[in-house]
Amino acid sequence: MPLPIPHDDLLHVSAIPPAREPRTAGIVGHRVSMPPDGVTLLNDLPIATRVETWAQLGTMLRREDLVAAGDWALTQGESASDLHEAAGRAGRRGAVTLREAVELIRPGVESPRETLVRLLLVDAGLPEPRINWTLRTPEGVFVARLDLAYPDERVAVEYDGRQHADAEQFRRDADRWRAIAREGWTLIRVVAHHLDAPQRDVVAPVARALRAAEKP
Repeated sequence: MPLPIPHDDLLHVSAIPPAREPRTAGIVGHRVSMPPDGVTLLNDLPIATRVETWAQLGTMLRREDLVAAGDWALTQGESASDLHEAAGRAGRRGAVTLREAVELIRPGVESPRETLVRLLLVDAGLPEPRINWTLRTPEGVFVARLDLAYPDERVAVEYDGRQHADAEQFRRDADRWRAIAREGWTLIRVVAHHLDAPQRDVVAPVARALRAAEKP
């Protein structure tokens, strides 16, 4: 599950009341209320399911990080209805943030940064883009699979997380960018440093491209 929390050597152990959480060196104890179907086994060790884990993170994560984790859960085969049920469970800590996040979870997302870019656009009042949309020529020939797309306006937004691309990969990408442009699309590439000033470097370019597409 993609999380903004660094890994460490501590083991987190939860206890379901009336049991008490453990308190010993190297262990972080938690006391949680968990439904019977919130527990599964991994190598005979009882652990929280993906859905329950996601819901418990509602007290720890920001909305956008919960959305990214929920997007990931869907790619792992979890159902949106189970995430909705977990988010809406009465008395759940973090329920407000969970309910906000679960409405923004979408299937087909392939990276947390794709989620972040999508939320930046939606939060800015722009239309929600299509996710991992396949671009084809009028004859049906495959051109590219686009991270985020506005098909009616022919605007694509892609996050490129690579720090250093080798020469062969760069050549393939350059050919791909040219093929996208040949179909009359505007491609806006987002890289890591653009997220330092997202309104200027992410939202504004997309908004300009969408406005330009509306002109007769």
